[in-house]
Amino acid sequence: MEHYISLFVKAVFIENMALSFFLGMCTFLAVSKKVSTAFGLGIAVTFVLGIAVPVNQ
Repeated sequence: MEHYISLFVKAVFIENMALSFFLGMCTFLAVSKKVSTAFGLGIAVTFVLGIAVPVNQ
């Protein structure tokens, strides 16, 4: 049973790319009143996720 709980937590919270992109999108939408600000934050989120995801695999 512990294996299934561990697998669930890993699948939902640790290796969930959709969740990480959704969290990035929330901050992106929060500052999307100006195109330059939204573009800058979008690039920053893409850069951070591009570095963090392979490092954590």
